[in-house]
Amino acid sequence: MFLGEFDHSLDAKQRLAIPAEFRDAWNPDEHGQGLVAVPGVGGTLELWPERTFQSVVSAKTREFVRDPKLVQFERSVFSKAAKVPFDSAGRIRIPDRLLQDYGLSGKVTVLGLFDHLEVVETESWRKSGPTARQTAELFGEAFEAIRRERSAD
Repeated sequence: MFLGEFDHSLDAKQRLAIPAEFRDAWNPDEHGQGLVAVPGVGGTLELWPERTFQSVVSAKTREFVRDPKLVQFERSVFSKAAKVPFDSAGRIRIPDRLLQDYGLSGKVTVLGLFDHLEVVETESWRKSGPTARQTAELFGEAFEAIRRERSAD
């Protein structure tokens, strides 16, 4: 489980040190040997453990004739995705194209989002991240959405 937020910097070679708290939670048998960087919801860069990402992707049904919106989604996500293995120091090298696409340089914040990570520009996160009140409201809305989803099953 990945929780919390941690301010870090991209080094001169554009490497990102994964926070120790996340590395400590890492289980190679469960998560694999690295991460997959993919476009995230709301214009953020998400980092998924490779095995978790594979599991999520494998769970969807592939059909020969598919919805054009799904095809466009796949093009948008998978064409921009990149495997980002750990080096011996627990760092990853995010491709330049992704750093540019998401406006990431210098200081970044790594967010733990339960089963994956998100990398955001620190100053933007400080300005637009949810307040305690907004988090409480979001929790209520999420709880209600989960309740509706479960009652539909």
